[in-house]
Amino acid sequence: MDAAPDLAAALTDDLTLWLSALAILVLLLLSAFFSGSETALTAASRPRMHQLENEGSSRARLVNRLREDKERLIGALLLGNNTVNILASALATSVLIRLFGDTGVAYATVGMTVLVVVFSEVMPKTYAINHADRVALAVARPVRAVVRVLAPITAAVAWLVARLMRLFGSDIRTVSVGSSAEELRGAIELHRGEEPTQEDEEVRHERAMLRSILDLAEVSVAEIMTHRRTLVTVDAGQPPAQIVDGVLASPYTRLPLWKDEPDNIVGVLHAKALLREVRAQGGRLDTLDVVALAAQPWFIPDTTTLLDQLQAFRERREHFALVVDEYGTLMGVVTLEDILEEIVGDISDELDVQVAGVRPQPNGSYVIDGWVTLRDLNREFEWRLPDEQASTIAGLVLYEARMIPEVGQVFTFYGFRFEILRRQRHQITAVRVTPPADMEGRRSAP
Repeated sequence: MDAAPDLAAALTDDLTLWLSALAILVLLLLSAFFSGSETALTAASRPRMHQLENEGSSRARLVNRLREDKERLIGALLLGNNTVNILASALATSVLIRLFGDTGVAYATVGMTVLVVVFSEVMPKTYAINHADRVALAVARPVRAVVRVLAPITAAVAWLVARLMRLFGSDIRTVSVGSSAEELRGAIELHRGEEPTQEDEEVRHERAMLRSILDLAEVSVAEIMTHRRTLVTVDAGQPPAQIVDGVLASPYTRLPLWKDEPDNIVGVLHAKALLREVRAQGGRLDTLDVVALAAQPWFIPDTTTLLDQLQAFRERREHFALVVDEYGTLMGVVTLEDILEEIVGDISDELDVQVAGVRPQPNGSYVIDGWVTLRDLNREFEWRLPDEQASTIAGLVLYEARMIPEVGQVFTFYGFRFEILRRQRHQITAVRVTPPADMEGRRSAP
């Protein structure tokens, strides 16, 4: 007579055990979903999601909306993940205690740790990090539902955390993250090859171009201009025939025109305008008025950034500007080509004068003229010489040495060896630079 109730109780216990095991399995799957979703949504490519949204992808748009409120997204996923993990562990402990008594606690601890770590953490996160875009698009809709359902709880948790943080003297609202430009710089630096193959040379050149674009708003025209020492100008007081000969002998199409003294720039003479007027005069040069032909000079301060100057060139539809310092003294000239070369590298044509100023030596060192800019060296050889306080290699030596060095003196800065080779009065004209061993031979693609 007692057998029937015992059998019913046994069946009930078995059913409870099977239901508990099924519930644990479902909870582990939910834990894997939360873990993988968190990894995928945070690791998915932002540019790719943006591009897919522009192409009309509703799931990509949903991914972008979820990531706009990252705090609420992460809060909901962590809350869901911890809830299912704790519930699964509690159920497993209950089942194993029923089966093995008090030792079931130890079995539950070990077993659930292995299951959660392997199947609910490592495996889903590994898959998600390797297929971030695909997984993010797949889980976007269910994650949105989870975020909406758990929104009141996550808001309450965030409020409580903020109050507790203030008790310890920390305000989470003041936490700052890196700018988008810094993220781009980091991504550019990661775009690097390990072997000096031809493909790596191309990648290095691409990386230099991308860095230069980000630097346009930080570099001033003074750092890339043609200095007045090497400037080709025209004296308006010369005979017209001599002026024409000088313009034809110059590799440049625009030349500053000065009168009485070199700093008194009265215009910019364009070779095409000059030749057009010569033809209009029938080849007669005695009546030629070059001052009337010259365009009005455009003066800009030497602190103008390349980005601002590029925009100014576009607005004014001009390619040539004269750079002056704070006292109005002519410092040099900057052209649209100079700015473009700062981005893409040297743009040479059949008339350009090739004066690199850098001569590689067999022992791995470089003999460099003092006027060569640090930006050109950093770009060409991927060095990291600072250019905040000085724009040329000679200026860097003077700044770091805090003295005017003698020929033959040797200095070591930033891991580089600088040997003074030539000096003209107080000006350093040539330096032998020996880079660190790990930088020797590193050169960007031409």
